[in-house]
Order: sequence, then C-alpha cells, then structure tokens
Amino acid sequence: MNLLGQNKDKAIFRESKPGYYQNSILKDDREVKEKSVQTETSKFFSVDLSNINLPNKIDLYKYQWHNAPVSQGNTSTCWCFSTTSFLESEAYRINKIRVRLSEMYTVYWEYVEKVRRYIQQRGNSAFAEGSEANAVTRMWGKYGVVPLESYSGLMEGRKFHNHEGMFNEMSSYLASVKASSSWDEEAAIATIKSIMNHYMGVPPTEIEVNGKKITPLQYLNEVLKINPDDYVDILSYTQEPFYKQVEYKVPDNWWHSSAYYNVQLNDYMSALKNAVRKGYTVSIGGDVSEPGLDRATQCAVIPDFDIPSAYINDDARQFRFSNQTTTDDHGMHLVGYFEKEGKDWYLIKDSGSGSKNNDPDLKEFGYYFFSEDYVKLKMMDFMVHRDAVKELFEKF
Repeated sequence: MNLLGQNKDKAIFRESKPGYYQNSILKDDREVKEKSVQTETSKFFSVDLSNINLPNKIDLYKYQWHNAPVSQGNTSTCWCFSTTSFLESEAYRINKIRVRLSEMYTVYWEYVEKVRRYIQQRGNSAFAEGSEANAVTRMWGKYGVVPLESYSGLMEGRKFHNHEGMFNEMSSYLASVKASSSWDEEAAIATIKSIMNHYMGVPPTEIEVNGKKITPLQYLNEVLKINPDDYVDILSYTQEPFYKQVEYKVPDNWWHSSAYYNVQLNDYMSALKNAVRKGYTVSIGGDVSEPGLDRATQCAVIPDFDIPSAYINDDARQFRFSNQTTTDDHGMHLVGYFEKEGKDWYLIKDSGSGSKNNDPDLKEFGYYFFSEDYVKLKMMDFMVHRDAVKELFEKF
C-alpha cells in the first residue's frame, strides 16, 4: 500500500463570520454593547468533512457525569474551566456529589501566586492569563475551593466574564513596579488584590454548608473529599527523557513545574484509552488552531494532506511542537468515548466560544468530537486520577 500516495481528504476556504463570541459574549460587555461587532468576513483554510459519516452526536458516546458546558467568556482561563469541570466529575465519581464549583476563586489565587513569584524573581516571571491544569490542584491545595454560588466573580449582573480591563490594569501596575524596582511583595499583592476585588469581588474566607460555617479548605477536604495530590499530569514529547518526571516547557507553565510524567506516545494513548474505559474523565490540553478542526461539524481530524494516520508517531508529534505548529493553546474536559472502525473518538466538553457556534437547542452545544489521530498528534498532555494510570508508574 502506498500510504504516501494517499490524498483522499479535501480542504476548502471557509468564510469567518460573527459567532458566539461576537453575538453573545461581547454583547454582554457594556463597553462594547453599542459598538458594532465584526462585519467584515475573512477566509480560512479548513478540512472539508461535509461528505463524511462522522460520529458527531452525543448519544453515540459512552460518557461520564459532568456539568453542562459553560463559557469562559472573554478570558484566557480555559485551564481553570476545563480542570474545574474535570474535578466536578471527580467529586461525583468519588462521592456522588453533583456540584458547580467556582472557577474564579481559583483564578483569583492563581494571580496572587503569579504576582508573588513575579516580585520574588524581580520581574523575570511570566504574568499572563494562561496557566496549566495542575495550577488548579496546586491552588486548591493552598487555598481550597468554594461552590459557584459562593463566588461567581461576575459583577453587576454580568453573564460572561471579561478580564480584559482587569488584566491590563494589573499588567500596567506590575510594569511600574519593575520600572521603579519597588520589590515590596506584601504591597504588590495587596494592590493586585484590590484590583481583582474591584472587578471580580472579594473571595470568601468562609462559606455555609448545611448550616455550618467552614473554610474553603474544609470544603475541599470534608465535603468534596478530593485530595489534590491524587492527580497526575501525563505528557509525551521526545525533547525530555521518557519515563522521568520533567518540566513541560511552555509559557503557561509559569512556575516551571517538573511534575509531568513523560511517556512514549504509544503508552500515552494506551493510558488515555484505558482510563476512559475504566470510567474516568481527563483534563486535556493542546492545539486547537488546526485546519483539521472543523467547527461546521464540531469534529477534529488529522487530514492526510497534513500527515497520513500511519505516520503519526513520537517524532511527528515532536516535530510539530518544536516548530511551533503545535502549541499549548487550549484546555478542555474529555468526558467520554466512542469506538468506530477500531479507533476511538472522544467527546470533548469545551468552555471556548468556538464550540458554541451552533444551535443552542442541540445536545451538542458546547462540545467537540476529537478523533484518536487528532489527540495522538495534537493533544500534548492530560491530567487524571493516579489510580487510572497506575500501570504507567511501574516504568518510572
């Protein structure tokens, strides 16, 4: 079989039109409500899946309990939305508790820790909106967590988060700190907190559960009964040794965590497949800026004009990461799977606006359907309960 001669997949240029981001999220923003949204159309290169039988209906999938998809609004906090959703599913898996947890409580304390390191490193530490899945468990271990009803982070009746003004204000302040070498950690944290308090509200130090006042850490330990140390990050790239814990070298790993378990790609995919068949979900991250991600069908594939399926291996994956055509640009919650013609498809719950450019009355609103090949080539890491991948640890 001449695999290199295959060229079955087709591509088209699609028109980019205003979608959920422009028509819903931006219209909630009082500052842009009266402004016109995008009117000019542009074209982008995309795979054409219109004549292919695709598994893009939720009812085909075996999936675990999870809350319905919610929007991250105009923020770059997918890392927190995806992992909070994952841990909500974990609370149900472990304790049969159905709860909506506050993403913004975690985001608040993540910014505090970013500022702390920024001051300690004299401005040589990244300060941005992005982060990684293990930032959530890290913050929960330090500060606990609260239900969404206790801290939404939404002020004045807003429906969607918008951190543009808040982040610009914090960034400008830190730029002035660096310019004047005013490395007072306590003062810097107090100022950043005051900015966030204005935009998001003050996070609670106590909440009431069943008539009893408890701290966010008590809520984590006594109600959710989730141990942040039980969660591990599985990574697969060749630039670091396999079967070692290594640093995931991307900007969003701003504190340079070296807790990632780096494994060969076959083991990475086997671990993922086995985990979902055991009833686990995962928080997964990687690249969604691909012509193979077709928002018309909500499906993500690797077209053979990119690389034939048989040639997706460790080196093909690393090549794209090294030349930055694979980037660590989005975190999502993988909640289920469907096996089709010997390969898995994965049901992906997403907080980004692209997954919502379809009919809100459909079950599929807020979801994507990722082919096994897409995950294999473009999804760089995933977080899961350590019990789901305990076989992997025998190789470390």
